Amino acid sequence: MKNQDSILIFGSSGHIGKSLIRKFTKNNYRVTAVTRSIHRKGYQIKTQSNYGYLALEEINAFTEENISKLMENSSICINLIGILYEKKNNHFNLIHSDLPSLLSKCASKKKLDQFIHVSALGIEEATDSNYALSKLNGEKKVRENFSRSVILKPSIVYSVDDNFTTNFMNLLSVLPIMPLYYGGKTKFTPIHVSDFSNIIYEVIKKKISGETLECIGPEVFTFKEMLLKILKSINKKRLLLPIPFFLAKLNAKLFQLMPKPLITLDQLKLLKYDNIISKKYKTNYDLKMEANKKFEEEINRYSFNWTSGGQFSKKIDK
Repeated sequence: MKNQDSILIFGSSGHIGKSLIRKFTKNNYRVTAVTRSIHRKGYQIKTQSNYGYLALEEINAFTEENISKLMENSSICINLIGILYEKKNNHFNLIHSDLPSLLSKCASKKKLDQFIHVSALGIEEATDSNYALSKLNGEKKVRENFSRSVILKPSIVYSVDDNFTTNFMNLLSVLPIMPLYYGGKTKFTPIHVSDFSNIIYEVIKKKISGETLECIGPEVFTFKEMLLKILKSINKKRLLLPIPFFLAKLNAKLFQLMPKPLITLDQLKLLKYDNIISKKYKTNYDLKMEANKKFEEEINRYSFNWTSGGQFSKKIDK
């Protein structure tokens, strides 16, 4: 028998997953967090929950049988799994299209109350990006398999554990010059992880279904403006240098050789397109789900880790 307050989360070890675990278990929801490596990631996940409200499940193969078994006792499933760049065994189509299709198919067969799939904002026009195409195809398959699913399309989701602000804090701490792709004019509407978690919580609490929501924060910044705010936050001065496209491509080819690349050729294509609302779908604000956290205020809460004095550089209020 399904527990009406039980939530199954795929992709629970990322910063969004950990934030959701804190949010839901604090509000007396029982969460089952699925991971491919309990021994490597389980200890991190366990620290996020109220005692007795979290169960960990390891999955070695994403088969219909394994997934269906995990869905036996839950009424809600959330898919957070995504990658920013391709690896040997993790390709965009596999992770962003095939897997969401399988999860939504199983959710439909198991008659779950809600299936929530997290996609991405600003991908509709980016038809030259494999990342964007795989995300769009995943959305299409999810909607076909589970018509009542909720598809969430967030802009950059940032926090102390993200792969965006912290990467740039690392780089801007050591690099004297930072290249600006497309003149740094690409627009973003960053949303803090706690605001995004609140949106997901409200979607479940209000039993919303069949919606596609674009999830944005309260501010719009260009890429250059975000870098300037990060520099101010870590108390550094760096040269932000616009570079021509052929140099940007060379730059991306070099960066994508890194174990955790700052940018790849596919991401360079994606960066041509603004990461703002398309006006094709409702936003979190349309459903009275406000996101109030300001980018500069929030990154200042953890940027001291990248300043010269570390935590001792923080100002003490008198």
